[in-house]
Amino acid sequence: MVKFLTQDEATNIDLQLFNDYKFSVDQLMELAGLSCAHAIAKSYSKEQLSNKNIVVCCGPGNNGGDGLVCARHLKLFGYCTTVYYPKRTDKPLYHNLTHQCREMDIPILDQLPKENEYDKYGLIVDALFGFSFKHPVRTDFIPVMDFMKCSKIPVISIDIPSGWDVEKGEPEEGGIKPEMLISLTAPKLCAKHFTGKYHYLGGRFVPPKLEKAYNLCLPEYPGTECCVLLKSKN
Repeated sequence: MVKFLTQDEATNIDLQLFNDYKFSVDQLMELAGLSCAHAIAKSYSKEQLSNKNIVVCCGPGNNGGDGLVCARHLKLFGYCTTVYYPKRTDKPLYHNLTHQCREMDIPILDQLPKENEYDKYGLIVDALFGFSFKHPVRTDFIPVMDFMKCSKIPVISIDIPSGWDVEKGEPEEGGIKPEMLISLTAPKLCAKHFTGKYHYLGGRFVPPKLEKAYNLCLPEYPGTECCVLLKSKN
């Protein structure tokens, strides 16, 4: 059975990927974002969405970078994508990722969609916070958290449902209830509390030695796929 990681284990695996295996941040981000786009396309066809927009809500860290990559690949797959990126990171990697989205005519919003615009959107991709998140949610992000909790648009969370405790799951006061969770590298402990429709694992980049060292027991990916379905309620 696949191992569910603690926050410390997830952090240490990332550090080893960078330091021992010499992966770069942008390399892993590209692979992660691509696998997320594949997982979304497998479960939500363009016809099913009736060509409605997918709004990708990006945070300031690596999870947000995964979201920017995911938005770009979804656009290449023929989906209508929009990015909401309220707090941008002033680093070359993130400048490049946003530039790539703009050059592909992906709108980058500074303001959240208004309530009378919700019917334009078929999915929300939650790429705000990753496994390094610690409570509480900063004031800047409360509006987008409320949008994801209250809009009734299905939410897809990348790696961690934003606002959840990485190990304990949804906060006592209530949180995002994603319809899909795409775990990256290996699921985190909070994924045991996920009750949505689809749970995928993405990011087919873990070296066998590293998998063995942490006893990850990763599932077999089908053929050349970069994501694998762990659980489905359909």
